[in-house]
Amino acid sequence: MDYQTESTQRIKQFAVQIGFSSVGIAKAEVLTEEMKNYQLWLSLGYQGTMGYLERNLDKREDIRLILPNAESVIVVAQNYYTTATHPPDAVGKISRYAWGDDYHEVIPPKLRELATEIERLFPDCNTKIYTDTGHLLEKAWAVRAGIGWQGKHSNVISRQHGSWFFIGIIITTAKLNIDSPTDDFCGTCTACIDACPTSAIVEPYLVNGSKCLSFWTIETKPDIEFPIEISSNTDGWVFGCDVCQDVCPWNRFSKITEESRFEPRLGESSLLLDTIINYTQDEFSSRFSKSPIKRTKIAGLKRNAHELSKRKSVE
Repeated sequence: MDYQTESTQRIKQFAVQIGFSSVGIAKAEVLTEEMKNYQLWLSLGYQGTMGYLERNLDKREDIRLILPNAESVIVVAQNYYTTATHPPDAVGKISRYAWGDDYHEVIPPKLRELATEIERLFPDCNTKIYTDTGHLLEKAWAVRAGIGWQGKHSNVISRQHGSWFFIGIIITTAKLNIDSPTDDFCGTCTACIDACPTSAIVEPYLVNGSKCLSFWTIETKPDIEFPIEISSNTDGWVFGCDVCQDVCPWNRFSKITEESRFEPRLGESSLLLDTIINYTQDEFSSRFSKSPIKRTKIAGLKRNAHELSKRKSVE
């Protein structure tokens, strides 16, 4: 066995050993077709007010502009599935990814540990780590590395883990053996398209982000009221939305995560609207320290709760 092959195997074994669910490797090269699709998505205005997605398109297309002489892109999946569920007919539902600690707190230390192992095996190499923090088409790289395929809801789906996982990336100048992309196993299924509360999945593999409940409950500024077509279809979600993943048949194969930090805090997968509306800043800061929910800030979460309350009173 040559050193490259032996080192590639060691890196993959180490990634699983430190808690990642799966790992794949792609060659660092230009994402030509993926970038065409991304630019079409932008031209349709589906990014909404998320202007940051329009920046640094050159780096999104060619990862070697981020790390010169990059050879390999290592992609890891971090399962966050737990057996908890939302109560029946819950109002104030939280997206599953936000039940526990923020993945930005959990994954980067593991990536740094993996990067250290790579640098031990290849002392002259350079590495950069990313977890939803850089100008990368992370889902495209996950597909290229064989982690899974990009489903009709645009999330990456794994035959082994479903779609309940986060993506982490290490770019390195170390030359490693690469993996092959997997086939698309969505077939004729349209469950996610049919179930989307706001019809944000406008066609297979194409999502209008500006209609997605996750966009409205997480990304929009607190002073923006929901338009009627959103407020009338909130489906009880106060932070994010999981409908397209909840109905995906592949998530029947989800395995329970071994990462306890993704378990629901206080056992809560949803929040009472009155509790949210009456939060003080100190209570909010304490309850959601190192939680993804802090992204909305207290004003954003209260706005969401008020929108749901208004809808309940109408019904």
